[in-house]
Amino acid sequence: MKTTFNIDDNLMAQLKQEAARQGRTMSEPVETALRLYFRAAQDFGELPSLPTFRSGGAMVDVADREALTGPWRGASRLLRNSRPESMVGGYP
Repeated sequence: MKTTFNIDDNLMAQLKQEAARQGRTMSEPVETALRLYFRAAQDFGELPSLPTFRSGGAMVDVADREALTGPWRGASRLLRNSRPESMVGGYP
């Protein structure tokens, strides 16, 4: 069956080079890759469900970037300012 794909230029150049090196058409390595891809997906099967835990709820809204990074920014500033003068800019 003939079909058309849009493929990245670099990937297409690699495909042409590899097909020529192997003395094959460009369709053959693509077909082999697709067969391997679908076989691997079949062999993998369905993923088992992940365990769940009762943690008591979220302590911070993970969608709130400031809530996640704000406390750390203050801590790193504090650590930078608490170094002895001999340590500023490198080792004594």
